[in-house]
Amino acid sequence: MALPGQVTPDGVPSFKLIVVGDGGTGKTTFLKRHVSGEFEKKYEPTVGVEVRPLDFHTNKGKLRFYCWDTAGQERFGGLRDGYYIHGHCAIIMFDVTSRSTYKNVNVWHRDLCRVCENIPIVLCGNKVDVKSRVVKAKHVVFHRKKNLQYYEISAKSNYNFEKPFLYLARKLVGDPNLHFVEAPALQPPEVQVDMAQQKQYEAELAQAAAMPLPDGDGDEDLLD
Repeated sequence: MALPGQVTPDGVPSFKLIVVGDGGTGKTTFLKRHVSGEFEKKYEPTVGVEVRPLDFHTNKGKLRFYCWDTAGQERFGGLRDGYYIHGHCAIIMFDVTSRSTYKNVNVWHRDLCRVCENIPIVLCGNKVDVKSRVVKAKHVVFHRKKNLQYYEISAKSNYNFEKPFLYLARKLVGDPNLHFVEAPALQPPEVQVDMAQQKQYEAELAQAAAMPLPDGDGDEDLLD
């Protein structure tokens, strides 16, 4: 397959995946669920990120995401362009139990798009296993305004872990029929997701998708 990424010495197509979002949203926990994700290299203090290689086996062969994890660097008031440059794709993560992390999604998106033009981006709402959810599924509208893919995930339970990666792989390879032929090797779940509750959230998302978009980025809806 002809790919816009690079090829590793052992012939595996690889892509730079930028993972951003406020501190505490679960980015590192999410990436560490994949057992192959040992640190490839630790960049400090010039860039201040950790890079984890995650391998996935597809019907078109193996591919690798080099996941650039900010590892707390965001608290210094924005990342350097060197973090984003040459990125092939991105995940923006927020925490469904924290309104502020959702409100800041637009800042992360703006910074990404300033350096990386037209790369596939997935928005992930993490911690859907937590009962005290405050960012309701129906109020998540940012992805619709910016034409992003959105998934609700729970890093600690592995819920929907593979979906962001599969979506990005299909976009990068240009094949909507690409699929994983092996499930990624993941750490055992630490918590369980209430699947009945999650089905209700998914129904709310589908219902909201059929409604006209509100003005703004939806932040005002979080206050009810």
